[in-house]
Amino acid sequence: MYRFLSIALFSLVFWQACGPQPNSTASNTTASTSPAASASAAPTATPELPPTPAPTPALTGADAELWAKAMKIHQSSIVIDTHNDVTSAILDDGFDLGENGIVNGRIKTHTDIARLKTGGMGAQFFAVYVGKEFVNKKAEEGGGAARRAMDMIDVVYDQVKKHPDTFEMAYTADDIRRIRKSGKIAALMGIEGGHAIEDSLHALRNFYRLGIRYMTLTHTNTNSWADSEADLKKPDVKHHGGLSDFGKQVVLEMNRLGMMVDISHVADDTMADVFEVSKAPVIASHSSARAIAAHTRNLNDDELRAIAKNGGVVMVNFYDGFIDPKKAEVTFNGRAKEEELKQKYPNDPKRVADEMKQWRAQYKFDKTPLSVLMDHIEHIIKVAGIDHVGFGADLDGIPLDAAPVGAEDVSKYPVITFELLKRGHSEADIKKILGENLLRAMARCEQVAKEMPKM
Repeated sequence: MYRFLSIALFSLVFWQACGPQPNSTASNTTASTSPAASASAAPTATPELPPTPAPTPALTGADAELWAKAMKIHQSSIVIDTHNDVTSAILDDGFDLGENGIVNGRIKTHTDIARLKTGGMGAQFFAVYVGKEFVNKKAEEGGGAARRAMDMIDVVYDQVKKHPDTFEMAYTADDIRRIRKSGKIAALMGIEGGHAIEDSLHALRNFYRLGIRYMTLTHTNTNSWADSEADLKKPDVKHHGGLSDFGKQVVLEMNRLGMMVDISHVADDTMADVFEVSKAPVIASHSSARAIAAHTRNLNDDELRAIAKNGGVVMVNFYDGFIDPKKAEVTFNGRAKEEELKQKYPNDPKRVADEMKQWRAQYKFDKTPLSVLMDHIEHIIKVAGIDHVGFGADLDGIPLDAAPVGAEDVSKYPVITFELLKRGHSEADIKKILGENLLRAMARCEQVAKEMPKM
């Protein structure tokens, strides 16, 4: 009771400090948005903006002309990334986005303001990542999952306040379009780990009021209402066979609020239940194609077809441990190895870490080429369709050297646009992939919320 009361009091204070969102009130938790275009309406033209120019590769002839065309398309698009974990570096390490994330040629973070501008970013979802270690933490230990989420939310607002010429908070799809036209980057948030709501729909509603616009139902831990893909083989974990009855309530309440349901990290059975229950499009905020790389963090072809039928979007992850077939196999098998070592040395985490390091050292791979990332995009287009793919790179949530060559940080999005153009995609389709698909799904979630019964 005390914990939930703290959530409510924090939300009220934060709400008053930040000012109400458009047309929102504390008594009406249903999504209230400015009038949005229907899902089928064509997007309005976006004016070209002058971001920091991406460095021009050493190209000649036809490729140089294609690069110029790609930059023109990129600058006139709304580029959206749905998952960036730099929030953890901001909260835990005191990093400021105004700093240079590259120091003496060494990458400290994948993300900073200069590189966001070089990448032409139009809207960045900052991950409110809540690790499983925060489940059941006591106040004297730094607080539990809800407290961790609120601390994360606070630093996002703080960064926006510190850099008003760069960022503006966005709460709707229309906000993103408006902020993009103004020349700023729209800042949004998504909770990663449904345990952050501490089994409370009241907390879920308050997180929506604080600006959360999607929630990943699980992280690597099964919670009390949804199964994760990461611990299905652990006999000591109680599973539900997908969503529990309360988990289904959570999904419907997210629909009613206008908060996007995120199925990255969840088990296949959980995903199936979400597709059956949700009345609004869902997203996979940072997942890729299992047919290319056989890791359960990726969606299989049946799931790709299901998300297309649902109207949702798969936002492609850049982590080589999920997208590179050989590395994904090692990443997946590493889970079983780590669990084996934890059982063998239950009171010696250092030895577990040391032996895992030795185990991984036996595998030597070249850097993953950009073509692997592009193959995931192409496969999702082939199976789900052009309207159901976007980007959720997971940058700053993965090792600093673990993104493909050509997609190493947030500045590299123009390179991806160039590659899409080289592969024969039209300007209209490239704009969909860069951001319009996500905007369509988000606007539809907002519309569903308006149509659902009020509390």
